[in-house]
This record gives sequence, structure tokens and C-alpha cells, in this order.
Amino acid sequence: MASHLESTLTRAWLRRGPLAILLLPVALLFRLLAGLRRLLFQSGLIRSERLPVPVIVVGNIFIGGTGKTPLTIWLADSLRAAGLRPGVISRGHGGAEGAPRAVSLDADPRQVGDEPLLIATRTGCPVVVGRRRVEAGRALLQAHPDVDVLIADDGLQHYALERDVEIVLFDGRGVGNGWLLPAGPLREPPSRRRDFTVVNAPELTPALARAVGGQPWRMHLAGEVAEPLQGGRRLPLAQLRDKRIVAAAGIGNPGRFFAMLRAAGLAVEELPLPDHHDFLDDPFGKVDADVILITEKDAVKCRQIDHLKNDPRLWVVPVTAQLDPALAEQIVEKCRGRSLA
Repeated sequence: MASHLESTLTRAWLRRGPLAILLLPVALLFRLLAGLRRLLFQSGLIRSERLPVPVIVVGNIFIGGTGKTPLTIWLADSLRAAGLRPGVISRGHGGAEGAPRAVSLDADPRQVGDEPLLIATRTGCPVVVGRRRVEAGRALLQAHPDVDVLIADDGLQHYALERDVEIVLFDGRGVGNGWLLPAGPLREPPSRRRDFTVVNAPELTPALARAVGGQPWRMHLAGEVAEPLQGGRRLPLAQLRDKRIVAAAGIGNPGRFFAMLRAAGLAVEELPLPDHHDFLDDPFGKVDADVILITEKDAVKCRQIDHLKNDPRLWVVPVTAQLDPALAEQIVEKCRGRSLA
């Protein structure tokens, strides 16, 4: 039932059809309340807090997955390459605890969230999760006093934390029908201020650029190899073309993963799963395939499940975000505009 409702709303959010119009009065109320909340923070009636190092927020206004995790990984690597020492804080979607918690490489994704665990694994940066980003940031800086810049993963609407740079990420769906929840897919109006706009899409068309606004930068996700779930020799995706392949993805937009594999010349049977799927139900038990390709985000959970971690059919496709290096240079400039710790 929940999956059917989600798919129905997702389709409705891409056009201004009868269901979206029916929900428009609720969306107008949502917009009023969201605007009032933003105004209360801006006026100082609700206090926001500043941490002692620059804070970069990576987020989206389009509900669901738009590619924030690959962008956060790219940003952390770019900051380190520029001589900075980044740390990452996150809400930790799916995590069970609200108090700040450091993400170790052997952490349980059910406790810290799958995306923070992937970020910690890929970047080697200190990562702390917590419901309150300010508390998470303080805990990280106390444990790692050498960190001189923080990336807040998915914290765009967390106004209790002051930020120095805001990056808003869209994908090829743009702004959908342009309406706020629940009549549309947006948490905030497309006109909200931001420092940088990034679009995760194979092509940045003029229409898409106009829809998202903000002189967007294009992000391209590339996956060229696959590796066994438990590690080992990587193979170019092209070498799997003669296999019977099922592609599975428990991410916000599984179609993006499937399209990337098809662009690599693979014929795949698609197995979309709910975002943040826990895999305890073994969705692969009845799958007839030589190879099952999964995302890195899903792999961090599958590696901890006994009946999956030794399944030789499971191969992981690492995905890398590719952006213009000039974007990283501009972000670093903004951070250096504020004294670093």
C-alpha cells in the first residue's frame, strides 16, 4: 500500500494533473508554514547557531534522492585536495539514535544510516550523525580538532545550523510540476536562495536550466567497473555483457542507476527497491541471474547480512560524481573568506 501510494504521488508530482490540483490547498498551507518558519529563523526569534568552522550544506528541495551522496563524496575529496581537512555531519536517515554518534567503518547501517557509512568508507573523513546538526558538528570538532570545514549532508532545511555555503542539487526531473508538498515534490520554492545550483543529469538542457535557476553546474555520475561484494578483482562493465544481469537499487531514483548501466551497453532486468531498503527480506532469493549489480549504498548493508555477503552473484558498481573543478575552487574561496579553524 505504501509503495503504491508513493508511486502514485511520484507520477502526479511530474505534472499538474487532477490529483496535484486536488492537493494544492494543502500545499499552499505547507508553503505558508514553511515560509513562517524560515522567517522566524531569519528574524532571530528562533535562534540558529554558528559553529567555529565554515559549514557547507549540500541538500535538495526536490523530495527523495537526487544524488547528494556522490556530490558530498566529490566535495570532501575536492576540499582535501585543496589542502583543507573536511568532516561530514548528517541526520543519518534510517539511523536509530538521535544523539551524536561517530560513524566507524564497521558501524551498523541500521544505527548510523547507509549513506553516512558509505561517505565514511569512500572519503576516509570523520563522519558524525545526529538529529541535531549543531550537536553533531560540535561532537565531530571535539573529537577531531584538526577539522577546519564541515559538510552538512542533507541539511538544507535544518535552519538551526548557520551555514556559509549552500549547494542545492536537482536531477533530470528538475522541479517536477513546480508545486510544494503534497501537490508537488518540492520542500521549498524553486526561488529559494542558494550559493550554487547543481544538476545531476546526462544533459543540461536550456529548459532544465531555466526550471532550476541559479546558473546551474552539471554533475555527471559515472560507473565503469564492477567488483564482487566482498572485494576482489574489478571488471569493466563491458565484460559482463554476455551475462544474465539483474540490476537492483534501493535508492531514491533507481531509474538513474539502471540508465547508467544501459548507457554502458548492458542489457539488465530492473529490480527497483524502496529507498533505504534493509535487505533483510532477501529480495534476491528467487532472482534467476548470473550477476546481480547493486549500488554502493546498498552494498554497505548487504555486506553485513549473512545470506547475502557470500552470494557470488552480487557485484557492486562504484559511482563517481564528475563536476567542473572550477566549482570546487569557488566553494573553497567562499570558505577561505571566513577564517578557518
